[in-house]
Amino acid sequence: MAGGDNEKHHEDGVWKNWAEGNQRASNPASTKAEPQAAGREVAIDRGVEHVIKKMDGTIGEKTPIPRL
Repeated sequence: MAGGDNEKHHEDGVWKNWAEGNQRASNPASTKAEPQAAGREVAIDRGVEHVIKKMDGTIGEKTPIPRL
């Protein structure tokens, strides 16, 4: 991840958001949709890319956020 990007991944049975530079993940949830929506909002607020990973850890989607 570059420049403080926000990533969503599956870990220990839950989906989590992880913002680059943070010590821990946020928005844990049992479904993918909840942290995905929250992660997108964080990425928009920070002006960074939102990376969505699949359960196997590979990148499933990247949502570029326009830099202002």
